[in-house]
Amino acid sequence: MTTTTIDFQLNWEPNGFQAPYFFARERGFYDEEGLDVRFVEGHGSPFAAEQAAKGRAEFALAGASAVLSVRSRGLEPLAVAAVTGKTPAAIYTLQDIFGEPLERPGQLVGRTIAPSATKTRILTAQLLENEGIRDDVELLEVDDHTHHRVQHKVLDGAVDAAVGVVTNGYELEREHDRTADELPIGNHLDVYGMTIVSDPDFARAEPETVRAFLRATARGWEAATADPEEAVDCLVERNATLERNRPVEERKFRTAATELQFTDRVRRSGWGLHDGVRWRTLGETLAETDLLEGEIDPDVVWTNEFVDTDADVVRNYVDRVGA
Repeated sequence: MTTTTIDFQLNWEPNGFQAPYFFARERGFYDEEGLDVRFVEGHGSPFAAEQAAKGRAEFALAGASAVLSVRSRGLEPLAVAAVTGKTPAAIYTLQDIFGEPLERPGQLVGRTIAPSATKTRILTAQLLENEGIRDDVELLEVDDHTHHRVQHKVLDGAVDAAVGVVTNGYELEREHDRTADELPIGNHLDVYGMTIVSDPDFARAEPETVRAFLRATARGWEAATADPEEAVDCLVERNATLERNRPVEERKFRTAATELQFTDRVRRSGWGLHDGVRWRTLGETLAETDLLEGEIDPDVVWTNEFVDTDADVVRNYVDRVGA
């Protein structure tokens, strides 16, 4: 079998959310598809989507909002698989600061919330709008000097809650021995989280390579979901600095696998397939924001053409992982 070398541009440094990809390589799933996959550490989802769109990497891992943002700048990253059906964004707090367990959006009325980044602020604003409480919550602007880390504002009681990603509350709880709560935005706002993107020219020229990569990746997600501890072992071997926060990294993956991955579309049709409604909802949410620099058509940024629905791991994914 001829081996094809491809670059996979990650959205960030290796972390628990990325465990399935490293596990797929460790288990030889990419090798079995004739692929030699080289992981490239990233600098955020917009950078990853841009690298793929410019043909500098065959594949990239990028958040759906970043895909739309890069599209609005005239580039054309193409989402070839939907990895997590829900956004990882979450509102989190400490119970001794909030005064009660945070369990539903309505409890945010009269509160002050600090967002970690522009896109999480946009998603939070949409959640509050949908709940009819947007004018009753003080949602702060993004503070550029926090370097996207607003935990200290919660710790100090300067705000009632913060917006980041799932597991940020757990990190605070573990580090400071104070009870934390998280309100996943994805449970209330039907938009995509992470996607696998490619350059449309590459995808058209090498469709079987794209299908092979996605099949192997689906196997990586299946194997990691079945054995999270071993999957994180593989990740830590790649980056030993993660050992110190190993419980956090394992929590990240378990949360992604059990809470972010599954939607009704995944349960009906299998792994990786897009639902246009979620893309359109996200496009409407991002419209007229600083995140978009021009008009976008959410219906042209994704395709199901390359997800191999004949592969058992794709078609019967939910049954195979026992979800």
